[in-house]
Amino acid sequence: MRATIALAGMILAGALTFLGAQAALAACNEDALALRGDWGQMRFTVQVADDDPERSRGLMFVEEMANSAGMLFVFDPPRSVSFWMKNTLIPLDMIFTDRTGTVVHVHSNAVPGDLTPIPGGDDIYTVLEINGGLAERYGIAEGTVMQHPVYGAQAAWPCE
Repeated sequence: MRATIALAGMILAGALTFLGAQAALAACNEDALALRGDWGQMRFTVQVADDDPERSRGLMFVEEMANSAGMLFVFDPPRSVSFWMKNTLIPLDMIFTDRTGTVVHVHSNAVPGDLTPIPGGDDIYTVLEINGGLAERYGIAEGTVMQHPVYGAQAAWPCE
């Protein structure tokens, strides 16, 4: 009887481990981005903007966005980037990362419609835009890491 209970426990533990691993892999796809820091983890549903027309339009004319949503801008190869808020109707936080997905700069509460350039720094690979104020609320800061397929083998927090 004890052997049967022990075996059932091992099978259940293995199944939960397998399901957990499957959930982690399933979550690492083009429309999901996870962030991890000493504050914990969180996930956003993202649209990826990885070409000039998509990056140019960005979140212009968007009137509202769910707190669990954002846009991930990809710059391959990494470069010096600067954003502005032309035709943007909602305040945004801009989270700039290096090639590994490590946050190197956060600009909070960019002002809708403001044409002042918002520089992110040199060698920027991605920029995550989320609703203004969320980075501070959740503790997203320099050193936070992101998980998304776009970071590939160089990721600080790989998908595998």
